[in-house]
Amino acid sequence: MTLQEQLKEIKIQFRLSMNGVVSQSMREKGLNYKLNFGIELPRIKEIAAGMGKNHDLAQALWKEEIRESKILAAMVQPIDTFFPEIADIWVDNIHNMEIAELTCMNLFQYLPYAPAKSFQWIASEDEFAQICGYLTIARLLMQKGDMDERASGELLDQAFTAVLSGGYQLRNAALLAIRKYINHSEGNAFKVCRMVEHLKDSEVESEQILYNMVKEELED
Repeated sequence: MTLQEQLKEIKIQFRLSMNGVVSQSMREKGLNYKLNFGIELPRIKEIAAGMGKNHDLAQALWKEEIRESKILAAMVQPIDTFFPEIADIWVDNIHNMEIAELTCMNLFQYLPYAPAKSFQWIASEDEFAQICGYLTIARLLMQKGDMDERASGELLDQAFTAVLSGGYQLRNAALLAIRKYINHSEGNAFKVCRMVEHLKDSEVESEQILYNMVKEELED
């Protein structure tokens, strides 16, 4: 089966699995796509499981302006052929939280160069590049554990800046990374606690959000 035939077959499966109610609900919540079949994630995973890993197909799917195509692309993309320059191209094409979260979960966190690339992304001026960086770092902290002192210092400096001056979505991604960092060890928790203790009585909303998040994590 040629690549074009595979794409055609996948789109047939999308149409057979489409859910207009879910698609409409996403639009109402601000998740706008050029084309959205409203297919739920378990069904997309079933489609991916029947295809196996395929670099050319994943790249072709990613270029489609279809919600399900982009989600599926990250599921079928092989790790060993997904080079850093391709990762940057994909990140440049991410424009909403759902695709950012699912691509980080299904692909980015498993890349051998993910630690270095995620720090490159959080230093970017592009909001969604930063979001992908923080989401990837959060997953790396969950699966691989701690980072060295230099890296942790850079993470906290960048994440604090994102929380205090970034938009809602960026702030939440940075807060997630900080939360996973805190949860890794008592030493990390103590370090972050010392960094936010001066914000206790702040009247700045973003500073209160940061302080309260750290407080809640330490109390759990």
